[in-house]
Amino acid sequence: MSRVTENAERLISDLSEGELLARILPHFGRAETQVVGPGDDAAVLSPRGEIVATSDLMVEGPDFRRVWHSGFELGWKAAATNLSDVAAMGARPSALTVSLAMPANLAVSYVTEIARGLDAACATLAPGCAVVGGDLSRSTVLTLAVTALGDLEGRAPVLRSGARVGDVVAVAGTLGEAAAGLRLLFERCVDALGNATADGLADLWMASPELLAAQLSPSPPVPLGVVASVAGASAMMDISDSLSLDASRIAAASGVALNLYAGKLGAYPEDALTGGEDHALLATFAKREVPPGFRVIGEVLPPLRGVAVYLDGVPFAPRGWDPIMHP
Repeated sequence: MSRVTENAERLISDLSEGELLARILPHFGRAETQVVGPGDDAAVLSPRGEIVATSDLMVEGPDFRRVWHSGFELGWKAAATNLSDVAAMGARPSALTVSLAMPANLAVSYVTEIARGLDAACATLAPGCAVVGGDLSRSTVLTLAVTALGDLEGRAPVLRSGARVGDVVAVAGTLGEAAAGLRLLFERCVDALGNATADGLADLWMASPELLAAQLSPSPPVPLGVVASVAGASAMMDISDSLSLDASRIAAASGVALNLYAGKLGAYPEDALTGGEDHALLATFAKREVPPGFRVIGEVLPPLRGVAVYLDGVPFAPRGWDPIMHP
C-alpha cells in the first residue's frame, strides 16, 4: 500500500463543520444495507439477520503516533481493527460510524486522507460495508471513535465461551508481525528522549515493509469470520492484546485450558505470545471442521490447577497489552 503525502495548506480551524463534512463525505462509498446514509440525524440500514455491534477508541499517544501514520494509514487501521471484531463474532460487517475529535491545527488534508483510508479498508477487507455516519468535534488530542455493525445473516454468533475439550485451536492471519513492527519503530524512529519521530521512517519502510504494514495498516482476514462460523467454529475472538492473553480469555469463558504449540507460532513467537495488534482470528474447531484459511496452533484441554494457557504442555503466564495500564 502506498503512503500518502500530506498537503497542509488548510487547517481544521479554517473550516466550519459543514465545510469540513463537504470535504470528507465524498470519500465514503455506500453500504449494501444502507437505506439512509450520512446527512440525516441517523443512518437507516436494512440487515438480513441479527446485528452485532462493537466500538473502539483510538487516542493519539496511547493508541497511535501521528508522526508514524499517514492519514490514510490511520483511517485504514481504525476501520480494520473494528471490522476484525465483527468478523470474530461470525458476522459480515455492514456499516461503520466514525466520530473524530481534532486539534485546531490539524491539516484538513490529513482528515480527508483518514476518510479515504476508512473507505479503502471497508472496500478491501469487507466489500459492501461503508461509513454511514458519525460526528466531528474539536480536541487538543486527535481521537477516533469507531462503531462497527455486522449482520449475522441468520446464523448464531460465535462466542468466546464455546470451546470444548478435544477441539483444536486454530488461527487465521499473521502472528507477531504487528508487535515486531512496533518494536522496530521504537528502536529506530524515536529521538533521544524516546519521542516518536519521522526520522528513519522511510528507510524502515524500505527495510521491513511487511512488519510496518502489519502495525500501521493491518489487513485482518475479515471474510474468514463468516467462513469459520459456517464451518462450525465453537469459539472465536480477535487477537488484539496478544495471543496468550486472548487465549486465556477463551479459556476462562469456556472453562477449559488452551495448549499452544510453540513451533506453530511463526517467525516471531515471543511477539505473538506477548505482543498485540495482530488482529488475527483465534478460533476453536472440532478436529475435522478446520476450514481453509485457518491453521492449527494448539489444542483444547481440561482445566488443570487453574492454568488457562500452556505452551507445549508447560504453564504459560498470559501477558500482553492493557489499554488502561499502559500510558
